[in-house]
Amino acid sequence: MNYPVTRTEDEWRKLLTPIEYSILREAATEQAFTGALLSEHRPGTYQCRACSAPLFNATTKFESHCGWPSFYQTDTGEAVELIDDFSHGMVRTEVRCASCGSHLGHVFDDAPQTPTGQRYCMNSAALSFVPDSA
Repeated sequence: MNYPVTRTEDEWRKLLTPIEYSILREAATEQAFTGALLSEHRPGTYQCRACSAPLFNATTKFESHCGWPSFYQTDTGEAVELIDDFSHGMVRTEVRCASCGSHLGHVFDDAPQTPTGQRYCMNSAALSFVPDSA
């Protein structure tokens, strides 16, 4: 897919920390319950750490107790792209930033307590949080 934001892998390595690069560009996963944004509860917007594209509004965040920040819907229908993921002997749906193609996490249809029934399970290191202005 052609993404609006493109960089060489060397440019990504210079822009991102090693853990961010591993997650965003190599589809790694941070350890559960370690992410800085897991306990973030202020109003605001979650953006792609790599390109700053808006991804999720804080109003859609919920406590799924899975160990990663969870949201029940994206900011807009075009914020992410969904990719079939058959890695690690599982069938999952990978979530990537639609602006730069960076790996964010996975989405699951296992959240009946939400309006959409979906759980976008995101890596904290793949996101930046921008609080709403006071």
